[in-house]
Amino acid sequence: MSTPEPLSDEELDELDELATAATPGPWFVRTLDDTDAMNLVAVSTVPDTGLAERWPSFDHREIVAATLVQQPRYVDSADERWDENAHFIAAARDNIPRLIADIRRLRQQLETTAPKNDQETH
Repeated sequence: MSTPEPLSDEELDELDELATAATPGPWFVRTLDDTDAMNLVAVSTVPDTGLAERWPSFDHREIVAATLVQQPRYVDSADERWDENAHFIAAARDNIPRLIADIRRLRQQLETTAPKNDQETH
């Protein structure tokens, strides 16, 4: 696997704008049930209760994403990584802004501590 190119400042700005525009966090993974009591894996603005609430016993306005809806089966992934995908999405909500801030801080630190090319030759 090759190393990806570093993100440009413009790309960091775009990611920052996307994160800022998204529903505020934190986000949580919830295991719910759809209308036929089949699993529904979702990312929510409220923590999972452990009760696997069945639709409509949960507030749909708290759901920001779903990685599995079985009945009708319209949200699914071929690799069956519903839980893993949901955990990644939920973690990204808080960690992407932190990573952006770290990258910017480290770049600023490099700019202020790295010798300038013209100073190195003298």
